[in-house]
Amino acid sequence: MNNEKEYFEKNVTLSAEFSRYLFEHPELEEQIPVNAQVIILPEDEPELCEFNKKIAEEQREEGQPTVYVKVSTVAPKVFSRLVNPRIEMAY
Repeated sequence: MNNEKEYFEKNVTLSAEFSRYLFEHPELEEQIPVNAQVIILPEDEPELCEFNKKIAEEQREEGQPTVYVKVSTVAPKVFSRLVNPRIEMAY
């Protein structure tokens, strides 16, 4: 897989996860200016960070505020939020 395609796929995941995070933490969303360019920088992937910074600089509109969101890592995907489910059979 070429790097740009891989970076695009990772950025789709990062964007979706950040949207979920904002939904759960609206106080953080209030800190982001209207029409801001939001750049997600995964600190555990320095090459992706540099790619995102480069693309951001190329796409930034004049006078547009830029917000950098530094993310330590993305936790493993969770398929269910159930905690310790148990099955009890009734006969």
